[in-house]
Amino acid sequence: MKSLLKISIFFSALLVFSSMKSVDFQDDKEVSMTFKVSGVCGMCKNRIEEALYVTGIKSATWTIKTQLLTVSYKPKKMNELKIHELVASVGHDTEKVKAKDEIYKALPDCCLYRDGVGTHDDK
Repeated sequence: MKSLLKISIFFSALLVFSSMKSVDFQDDKEVSMTFKVSGVCGMCKNRIEEALYVTGIKSATWTIKTQLLTVSYKPKKMNELKIHELVASVGHDTEKVKAKDEIYKALPDCCLYRDGVGTHDDK
């Protein structure tokens, strides 16, 4: 009888541990989001994407023509607001966070999107 009780406890504990482990695995899934980021050229593209080369972000691609940034990240290590803050920290406004004026004004002249600089080709 004691053996049966020990076996039952062992399998119950195993079942609980297994379900906890699968929850952790699900929480570690990669999430993607797309949002607008202001910029005008290839230098902007490099700056925006390099700002997101951090732990927790798997990929970041900004498209000049659409001004859309697509980011894949691990929610356990990164969050949406932090991504917006990282982009703004290098001088580019997002839908949720505006870059500080002093950082924006330090961008190269061709990247001053607030000042009416249109999209241009890097040749």
